[in-house]
Amino acid sequence: MSDLFAPKLDEDMAARRPLADRLRPKTLSDVTGQDHLTGPDGVLARMIASGSLGSMIFWGPPGTGKTTVARLLSGEAELAFEQISAIFSGVADLKRVFEGARARRMSGRQTLLFVDEIHRFNRAQQDSFLPVMEDGTVILVGATTENPSFELNAALLSRARVLTFKSHDEASIEVLLQRAEATEAKPLPLDEAARASLIRMADGDGRAALTLAEEVWRAARKDEVFDTEGLARIVQRRAPVYDKGQDGHYNLISALHKSVRGSDPDAALYYLCRMFDAGEDPLYLGRRLVRMAVEDIGLADPQALVICNAAKDAYDYLGSPEGELALAQACVYLATAPKSNAVYTAYKAAMRVAKEHGSLLPPKHILNAPTKLMKGEGYGDGYRYDHDEPDAFSGQDYFPEKLGRQTFYDPPERGFERDIRKRLDWWAKLRRERNET
Repeated sequence: MSDLFAPKLDEDMAARRPLADRLRPKTLSDVTGQDHLTGPDGVLARMIASGSLGSMIFWGPPGTGKTTVARLLSGEAELAFEQISAIFSGVADLKRVFEGARARRMSGRQTLLFVDEIHRFNRAQQDSFLPVMEDGTVILVGATTENPSFELNAALLSRARVLTFKSHDEASIEVLLQRAEATEAKPLPLDEAARASLIRMADGDGRAALTLAEEVWRAARKDEVFDTEGLARIVQRRAPVYDKGQDGHYNLISALHKSVRGSDPDAALYYLCRMFDAGEDPLYLGRRLVRMAVEDIGLADPQALVICNAAKDAYDYLGSPEGELALAQACVYLATAPKSNAVYTAYKAAMRVAKEHGSLLPPKHILNAPTKLMKGEGYGDGYRYDHDEPDAFSGQDYFPEKLGRQTFYDPPERGFERDIRKRLDWWAKLRRERNET
């Protein structure tokens, strides 16, 4: 009886497999969106043609085909395929995999070991791969969504080539949807605008695009076609790919900072809203805006720091979502303010000199002399009170005698610092005149 129903059960199980699994490419040439790797002149295609594979790290966002490509490589190179995940594997699992690979090597077959989320392994676990990579027991293919330069050991990286997987563009997502329609033997019940909206929802993730397509097919009644609003009702909006401790976070905050520095309020607002939308802590963004005010605007517009602190206080007072508007206002103010890093540059230069020259004593004429002994040593002798001098400026030297006069702050002819520049030039002229007499 079981034999009678086995084929039907197998067919039913296959039909229930997720669409993304059923549409996995069968050859490298079927892979979409990674032509620079899998196309006729791609890196991986050339490796297969040469008959020689080396260890590799696949770096790229989710849903770009890293796991699929690793499986296809093992098939085309006729290698045994082993897959583990760094999330669920420990030292015992690694030992078991290595022992199995050594046994296969003794019989003349090499193993391609695919390690998903390889950056999750600690330093010691990553080092354990080195011997089996060096003696040819395994060809390691590690997959990571994080920057390998920061997350993987230098020793491991020196033995593996890093290959970058790109997010799917709209064209490659469209190819995936067409393949899905061919497999399901029916069109997606979406009008043109809704189809474009679904592609955007996928956010460059091929697996997500196919999952969304499945949800649409499940929800559609006979002859029903969804518009954009209908799609939004039946499909939960996909959260942006964003991890506050990882690359997505740092990429967006860098883009925000550089847009402000580049005086582009529209780009700055876009990245600010991207981070709001991804669930970033608004107070973190408030702190970053304060930093931009002191690093990139400085005294070119002293109000920038005041406004950023006020925006932070306003968010504290209003909360979300009303408070975000105060941070947006500060962001636009910073982007449109005159720019200067003169104080930032001066601070770094002064810190460098302070560290290099140690504990130099200030000149005695500006030291207080609260005791007779200190007065006898010349402390305070010759100090001129600036408010009693012409123009309220004495022109005295305040640097340690062994260091000599230094110049750190060099304000540009922009914004409020234009006036500061005039003042400094005037004081420099008076200093020269009064020190010459």
